[in-house]
Amino acid sequence: MTIQTRRRGGGRAGNTRRSTAKAIEQMPWSPPVNVDRPTEPLSDEGVAAIHDTAMRILEEIGIEFLNGEARDYLREAGCTVEGENVRMDRDWVMAMVGKAPDTVTITPRNPDHAITIGGRNMAFVNVSSPPNVMDLDRGRRVGDFESFKDLLKFTQYFNCIHVAGGYPVEPVDIHASIRHLDCLYEKLTLTDKVCHAYSLGPERVEDVLEMARIAAGLTHEEFDAAPRLYTNINSSSPLKHDWPMLDGAMRFVKRGQPVIVTPFTLAGAMAPVTMAGAVAQSVAEALAAIALFQHIRPGVGCVMGSFTSNVDMKSGAPAFGTPEYVRATQMTGQMARFYGLPLRASNACASNAPDGQAMWESSNSLWAAVNSGVNLVYHAAGWLEGGLIASYEKFVMDCELLQQIQRYMDPAITATDAGSLAFDAIREVGPTGHFFGTQHTQDRYQTAFYAPFLSDWRNYEAWQEAGSTWTADRANATWKAILAEFEPPAIDPAIRDELKDFVARRKAEGGAPTDF
Repeated sequence: MTIQTRRRGGGRAGNTRRSTAKAIEQMPWSPPVNVDRPTEPLSDEGVAAIHDTAMRILEEIGIEFLNGEARDYLREAGCTVEGENVRMDRDWVMAMVGKAPDTVTITPRNPDHAITIGGRNMAFVNVSSPPNVMDLDRGRRVGDFESFKDLLKFTQYFNCIHVAGGYPVEPVDIHASIRHLDCLYEKLTLTDKVCHAYSLGPERVEDVLEMARIAAGLTHEEFDAAPRLYTNINSSSPLKHDWPMLDGAMRFVKRGQPVIVTPFTLAGAMAPVTMAGAVAQSVAEALAAIALFQHIRPGVGCVMGSFTSNVDMKSGAPAFGTPEYVRATQMTGQMARFYGLPLRASNACASNAPDGQAMWESSNSLWAAVNSGVNLVYHAAGWLEGGLIASYEKFVMDCELLQQIQRYMDPAITATDAGSLAFDAIREVGPTGHFFGTQHTQDRYQTAFYAPFLSDWRNYEAWQEAGSTWTADRANATWKAILAEFEPPAIDPAIRDELKDFVARRKAEGGAPTDF
């Protein structure tokens, strides 16, 4: 399939608004609970070895903290601070990490869309932060505000997407000094799900915290009393935490808002070429920041992130959805459970188009999340080109897969009550009949199996007669139908006006600086 610009007629995206039929019939909002035991490739000795290596990294090598306030806190805690390098005693690290809760519940402006991160809970996050966007009609292009809003509409529309993460594409047509104001306004009005805020300097963080408070209609005291949104920070691997992310994370922590710490460790480039070494480094980088945050505010929600994959040693390009990526996620899952921390991972792929490669790499990534006990799955829908593209069609295709995972988790599939065992129906049919007409089937056929909204299960002749439409083309038609019928979630007009006034005032004040 060639990605190219296609001619079309009719209004925006060639849509005709549907008056009655829904774009798709989808499953209800129901964040899955993982019913499976996690896959654990490491022995107890292996877990102990990775833990010991991570602790030795913290004790003997240290982590660079490029934020003076963070170093002051760590010096106060008794850590060894030499310039920007900080070394930490393992007993102190484990004491701090032990203060972090094993679950955290985040409640957005719509409390019906609250999520719990940790335990056996799973939640799926939209694609976050690509600089480019692509669809079959317009091809690959630099991110813009209209595409940003379209992808937010998908985020709200699909019940299998539980979190509005980072910008689903970076809208570079809005100046960086005020981009966060326009983006968060749209995120808080086009969606009512849990949202993320970037840790990119004091002004942006304080603006976003205040906008989230206004959107929820809460006092400052009510907002600070419980988690309402979250931030995700990445270490600058190897062995470094930068100034703006630490600054933003500490501001979140002081307000009682959770932080995800996700080292971005590509084995062979920013981490050792071996998975055990890469995971040990990732663990050390994550725990160093989590220990700091627990020292600042004991009991604040913290999540360990895993983003350990490998590079293509022929080109140096990142590779995702690989066997090594799967194993690294499983290994990090074991380590997160060892420390009693919730875990974040990602649906990642390296493909440049919404094709077969994209889906087998994404399938590997998503099922790795399932069998690793991951609680929060980033980039769950829409990611292409190693995170450089947000794809309209891939967003829809991924949601089909997410729904299948959600259905897979349904305990009804493995129920063993008398009705599920169906002994009477088996006796009724015997060795010569069929089950289509039995009362047992008639009572259950509408809900017995997963019903896809995108997959085409017709035989070849029927598929050919209907137009021989390939999956990405079906996804193209689906997203257009979704945009045609989308309606934003309800919001109090007074709250909307207060948000608008806040955005206008902050723009008049100049927004945020574009350097740190």
